[in-house]
Amino acid sequence: MEIFNATNLIYILGGFLKTIEISALAIVFSVLFGTVFAIAKQFGPRPVRVVVNVYIELFRCTPNLLWILFIYFTVQGSDIMISVLAFTLFTSAVMAEIIRSGLNAVPTGQFEAARSQGFGFWMTMFYIVLPQTFKTIIPALFSQCTTVIKDSSYLAGINVAEFMYTTNVVMARAVDLSQVMMLYGLVFALYFALNFGISLLVRAYQRRQVAA
Repeated sequence: MEIFNATNLIYILGGFLKTIEISALAIVFSVLFGTVFAIAKQFGPRPVRVVVNVYIELFRCTPNLLWILFIYFTVQGSDIMISVLAFTLFTSAVMAEIIRSGLNAVPTGQFEAARSQGFGFWMTMFYIVLPQTFKTIIPALFSQCTTVIKDSSYLAGINVAEFMYTTNVVMARAVDLSQVMMLYGLVFALYFALNFGISLLVRAYQRRQVAA
């Protein structure tokens, strides 16, 4: 039996596209919430800082798979919604620490200069501090993006039809070891191409920063 027929390839690539969709949505939401958490932890009143810090440490010190299973058994919704929610809850905590490191790298003089020009706190953050912060943390941010993409394979365990799940379904129809190895080769090639592409973007960005 030909394992790489049109039907199987379309099914597998559909899972790959779902992996990209889930990862992209989780990354966008995680950056947004992570930015809010980082600002709250860095500049918020003490009660807010305590709550945010508890949240961050809770998720950073527990495995992502645990939260995927918890959300799967406690939240009703589509597979994409459950997947994005689970990854956003976990990854927001990691993003918050990455973004906070970038906030710490911005010189305090930037805040003082903004105040002298009549900027309020949020205008200072939006127009002055956050652009510098994200410029600093781009490599770490993209490194976490590749982690999200790779960890999305955990979703196969809760029957989300992402890349690993669809590959495993097709693999169940394999009749010999060579077909299994070819499918694993396809998985390796597509994951590598996606994540290595992100790595090349980061390297190009870093070279441009050095040249500037």
